[in-house]
Amino acid sequence: MAGEQGNHNEEPVIISKGKKCGGGHHGGAWKVAYSDFVTAMMALFIVLWVLAQSDEIKTSVAHYFQNPTILGISGSKSFMKGQGPGTGKEEIKGEIKNSKEENNKDVEKQILIKKGKAIISLLQGTPDLSSLLDQVDVQITSEGLRIELLDNKGTFFKSGSDKLNPLARKMLFVIGKQLSEINNKIVVEGHTDARPIPPNSKGITNFELSVNRANAARRVLVAAGVPLDQIDEVRGYASNRLRDPSHPYSPVNRRISILVKFEQVL
Repeated sequence: MAGEQGNHNEEPVIISKGKKCGGGHHGGAWKVAYSDFVTAMMALFIVLWVLAQSDEIKTSVAHYFQNPTILGISGSKSFMKGQGPGTGKEEIKGEIKNSKEENNKDVEKQILIKKGKAIISLLQGTPDLSSLLDQVDVQITSEGLRIELLDNKGTFFKSGSDKLNPLARKMLFVIGKQLSEINNKIVVEGHTDARPIPPNSKGITNFELSVNRANAARRVLVAAGVPLDQIDEVRGYASNRLRDPSHPYSPVNRRISILVKFEQVL
């Protein structure tokens, strides 16, 4: 009887626990599943919203997830140092402003990359100019989009002359048409090799020659539609910015450079 009584006392306890964990209609397990479902739906709606936004907003969202601390770390540090909440908010605003500037730089960089590719594509599609692509170098630098026309074969200028050859004029016109579609400031540079000009050239040095060639290129760009006020500078470097410093007399150093400047310095 004692054993039976003991079993009788234990059995209700076991059954009672089973009922509490079993999940009648008043149990809490369904709440966990429901909250997971709501979270998943909210995530889906956020993704759909992002996909419907402009490229600039998508870039901004992507930039945040690459560096999620940018919105709060400055303000958090301010509070940790015991500064007032006003100071913290000002610093957070500063961080947001900087992140927007970074996004603008990224967008502008992509625009110039596309413009550089468009120029190369147009030159490739022009029969007279496609054979000269090995004399065209297009790069994105810290200053902007740099387009260099290498005169290592005497294609663009006759030796010692600042008069553009017909193919050079045609190439510069194609480039100018593309650059007239954007507002970025443009710098035109002339470069020579280190070989001095012969004495019978009326006292002209490589400095005069380089700046005269840059001006000749500028005139074609303007004729192609680039506004005069878009030309920021015309520079003549002579042989002070050699492309191949190890070989100062190399013809590869003779070139015209067109720099399309970033509106915001990277």
